[in-house]
Amino acid sequence: MSDQPLDDDQIVAALEDLPDWQRAEDRLQRTFAFSDFRAAMAFMVRAGFEAEQRNHHPEWTNVYNRVQVSLNTHSADGKITAKDVDLAKAFDRVVG
Repeated sequence: MSDQPLDDDQIVAALEDLPDWQRAEDRLQRTFAFSDFRAAMAFMVRAGFEAEQRNHHPEWTNVYNRVQVSLNTHSADGKITAKDVDLAKAFDRVVG
């Protein structure tokens, strides 16, 4: 998968398949909400395996039942790439 930054049109098109994600400058962002802390941590473990499999790791924070995720590609000067779109889709699949 390429480290080439996506252009604006490509990002807009990708977000059509990621309705719960938003573009925040040079990042894809989403906040996941769960029933409790245990469910949030279970998501982070499963999502972490997806990230590790791709060798593409998110910036994320957890507060109680919420996990906020930000994705961009450091090797593309912090821009959004196809790697970020792929990982966002994988995280969506983790939550079903």
